[in-house]
Amino acid sequence: MNSNNRVALITGSTSGIGLAIAKKLASDGFIIAFHSKKSINTGAELTKNYINSSYTQADLNNEKEARSLIKAVIKKHGRLDVLVNNAGSSKTIAHSRLKEATPEIWREQYELNVISPWVLISEAEEVLKKSSSIECPSVILNISTHASIRPKGASIPYAASKAALNHMTKLLAKTLAPNIRVNAIAPGLVDTPLSKNWDAARTLWNENSPMRREAQPEEVAQIASSFIDNNYLTGEILIIDGGLNLT
Repeated sequence: MNSNNRVALITGSTSGIGLAIAKKLASDGFIIAFHSKKSINTGAELTKNYINSSYTQADLNNEKEARSLIKAVIKKHGRLDVLVNNAGSSKTIAHSRLKEATPEIWREQYELNVISPWVLISEAEEVLKKSSSIECPSVILNISTHASIRPKGASIPYAASKAALNHMTKLLAKTLAPNIRVNAIAPGLVDTPLSKNWDAARTLWNENSPMRREAQPEEVAQIASSFIDNNYLTGEILIIDGGLNLT
């Protein structure tokens, strides 16, 4: 597909999976709109390395800032073709410690992992439809987790919030078709700065997954690129866990 002049916004794209997706889409020919909550200097540096790219800082837990993020991208680029909802939040709480998963933590997880993507999608709907064509629909790609499908994960509130994101993905795929395709990918353990101290998870993947290792961010980005490139795929949620779900 010729992606020249098409614009992709990837939230949480100054490190980890988000950065890998941004780099891959840039190599596919997309103009990249970078975003982060805090990494302003990194975002500014990235824009120097990618032609016509932009960076916007926004706290997606703040509805006004989330909506302003979409408006800033449109103002800068004049269009939006792809929205990747990658920014998310996780809390590590043993599943058996029910009282530690307080209502405050439940609200925090739901706010960033479900409500924030909804706000971004609702704000971006009009411009995504405007950029869409029969031959090349616009795209929303939600980054979920394997724990949204299996009874696993850093905490029950985290896993449940991502499960809600999965169902929202399917509902929106039906609602927004054929102008906008909506899919999700659900990685397991990925080798990122966020997971560097997750020794127990790394042992689990090294010993039990058929591939005997965690994923690299570039491998997740490759799948993201494929989902974005395929103009027929919608309403799908793909686990990327090296086969751990088979065990």
